[in-house]
Amino acid sequence: MAAAPLFIVFLGPPGAGKGTQAKRLSQRLGLAHIATGDLFRMHLQNHTKLGQLAQEYMKKGELVPDSVTIAMVEERLKEPDTAAGAIFDGFPRTLAQAEALDALLAEHGARVNAAILIQVPEAVLVERLSGRRVCRAQGHVFHVKYNPPKVPGRCDYDGSELYQREDDKPETVRRRIQVYWEQTAPVIEYYRSQGILTEVDGNQDIDQVTEALLTVIAALQQGGVDAS
Repeated sequence: MAAAPLFIVFLGPPGAGKGTQAKRLSQRLGLAHIATGDLFRMHLQNHTKLGQLAQEYMKKGELVPDSVTIAMVEERLKEPDTAAGAIFDGFPRTLAQAEALDALLAEHGARVNAAILIQVPEAVLVERLSGRRVCRAQGHVFHVKYNPPKVPGRCDYDGSELYQREDDKPETVRRRIQVYWEQTAPVIEYYRSQGILTEVDGNQDIDQVTEALLTVIAALQQGGVDAS
């Protein structure tokens, strides 16, 4: 008898490492990695109906409605690589999205098995994001502390200038974090109330965070997640 599919939601503010860990664990566990950022880019680049619809809102400077994001996720869940399950990265961001995800999975006899909140102190998040520098030529990414260029202010690969993106400036980063918590707090409580929320310390080495996440998921597969 085939194992039941495993669906896991990663929660955490910008800079917490959701994307990095989702990629790592999807490879380790053979689960699809569903990132809303990737979905948007794919639909926009391929000029799909959903991409064109999203573009209309973005051109007006408006937020893309939940219904469009949910429709993109619904399409993604029809892909064969999701048969074993998936890790959701950046979704759901709102309570409406969380409820819609439950409904989508229920249609396939599945459910969200665990929501994992990666916790990192705000000061660390600001340091991680505001220290990022990007090269103007090719978009190579460096970090003033964690991955500094050999020559300050210059890309190691093409010698072009490194700059700080507007949304990586400390005051903007703090606002992004604040918006995340305001928007996602109801989602966290939604999963907490279901007894499937677990918190993991994201303020440690990348490999240590990966091992902590794998421990949580192993306990889940054995039928005993200790939700906090």
